Amino acid sequence: MEPTTITINGTPESPAAAPIQEPQRQQYYMEKARKQLSAFSTALGRPLTCCINTFGCQMNARDSEKLLGILESIGYQATDSEHADFVLYNTCTVRENANQRVYGRLGQLGAYKKKNPHMMIALCGCMMQEPEVVERIKTSYHFVDLIFGTHNIFKLAELVSTCLDTRQEKKHRTVIDIWKDTDKIVEDLPVERKYPFKSGVNVIFGCNNFCSYCIVPYVRGRERSRRPEEILKEVKRLAADGVVEIMLLGQNVNSYGKNLEEPMTFAQLLREVEKIDGIERIRFMTSHPKDLSDELIEVMSQSQKICRHLHLPLQSGSSRILKEMNRRYTKEQYLTLAEKIKVAVPGISLTTDIIVGFPGETEEDFLETMDVVRRVEFDSAFTFIYSKRTGTPAASMENQVPEDVVKERFDRLLNEVQSISAKICGRDVHTVQQVLVEEENDHTPGYMTGRLSNNTVVHFPGDPSMIGKLMDVYLEESKGFYYMARPV
Repeated sequence: MEPTTITINGTPESPAAAPIQEPQRQQYYMEKARKQLSAFSTALGRPLTCCINTFGCQMNARDSEKLLGILESIGYQATDSEHADFVLYNTCTVRENANQRVYGRLGQLGAYKKKNPHMMIALCGCMMQEPEVVERIKTSYHFVDLIFGTHNIFKLAELVSTCLDTRQEKKHRTVIDIWKDTDKIVEDLPVERKYPFKSGVNVIFGCNNFCSYCIVPYVRGRERSRRPEEILKEVKRLAADGVVEIMLLGQNVNSYGKNLEEPMTFAQLLREVEKIDGIERIRFMTSHPKDLSDELIEVMSQSQKICRHLHLPLQSGSSRILKEMNRRYTKEQYLTLAEKIKVAVPGISLTTDIIVGFPGETEEDFLETMDVVRRVEFDSAFTFIYSKRTGTPAASMENQVPEDVVKERFDRLLNEVQSISAKICGRDVHTVQQVLVEEENDHTPGYMTGRLSNNTVVHFPGDPSMIGKLMDVYLEESKGFYYMARPV
């Protein structure tokens, strides 16, 4: 039987004391939720725990850090166990099999909740922006307490408080708050970073590109750039807190600033970020080839802080397929761009995304992709078999490529990518390079693991006191996709 639901559209009626403006409103609800959970914890005689499982991209990972920051600020303690008092799935919907994974995991959560009735289960993220998904959850997973989307994660404390209020009525109700779109950007709330020495920083939300295979613009909304002064304030705050490396995040960072009252290019933003003391490394993700400007290449070539790594999704080497994908560049334009980048930034690591088996792809089209791979010589490539995504134009295209043909092409591409990677990834062997020490090595006691500016992994002798520091190491041996080194 379908549960009773509370559907919230935008901002619900609230106590007179609750501010209307953000983030003051959420600060009010964090304090309210903190008191509610404190009473609950006292009644149980133990601390309350929370667990966040993140599916998807770097944007989702950053969202989860914000969500965890809010949960910890209202009284939860983080755990990796899904037997926690509050379990949140931050979902991805880029591929339909991602949805199926979530449904499978939800079944297990339902069993946990039967043994722990006070447990709260929440779902958020891209998958929740699909109306049919929400309907299925309401019908088949009636034990879920809270559903919200991508546009209003900042409201978590308010939504948790609403859930706790409904529990006083002794009747289970699912709280649902899905926004179709928004122009709101609310950032000044608690964040619990995974690493103390590096952090993501959102610069732009949403996407206007509408690639024919991609659901992201439909679930993340249109492009919305943060004001540069807010970004710079956040980066300065992170630097003061010991962060030495930041990653500027967006579905397409190259589109940054176009919708601001006073337009600013992404290259101009990078110049300002570079001026901030304490920040030693700057990364960004993701760049769309269609609007990677000469200005940005120039900034990268001159910068002492921007990392020598660029992720530049190709998707296909066939101009015909690229047109069907609505990528808005040709094979020739991509090759020209890649060469321009390599000349301007010697030794840069180029990585990419490639889709095999897009509808209508012929052997000739596939060979065009192989040609680009050989000519550019990517350090690595994320290779994907085309997956039909309901709700996208490509899903209804004719000439879907037979599964066995796609698999054979995928294997050929993977072999080529790995062969090239193994050849070029050792180009810095027997040189001294700077590494950011990230963690203890999982496999070799007494060794640490870090990354070069070009994102290559390095293992070397050391101890945990090195974590978070930039160190010079001598690269003694290349293992193809990583180096063995020694501190200098």
